[in-house]
Amino acid sequence: MKIGELSERSGLSRDTIRLYEKNGLISSSASQSETNNYRDYSDDVLLQLRFVSSAREAGISIADLRELMKAFFDSCDPSQAENVIIAKIEELKNRIEQIENVVSFLDAALVKVREGLSDA
Repeated sequence: MKIGELSERSGLSRDTIRLYEKNGLISSSASQSETNNYRDYSDDVLLQLRFVSSAREAGISIADLRELMKAFFDSCDPSQAENVIIAKIEELKNRIEQIENVVSFLDAALVKVREGLSDA
């Protein structure tokens, strides 16, 4: 299918589809016609775009999506996909812990600033 049909069926703009293709999240092939530069997208790309859209809505970055897409769509080994997902969950849990530490530090700093202001 051409990008216009893919855009209509996926609900994504042509620019968004091109961005995802440029970033390696989906792929296309050259059209059979020698008179244009159109790209053809397989039906599988629609499934991949739905996955990408859901992941982006959840806040997953394009960089992280590349790794997940390889695990989900390029690997025939479900355990590899599982390992990638488990590693990503652990990474996110560590980032959450770091953010919570920063928030605690800033809360304590804010209390000290307010105490200093009340002394004035």
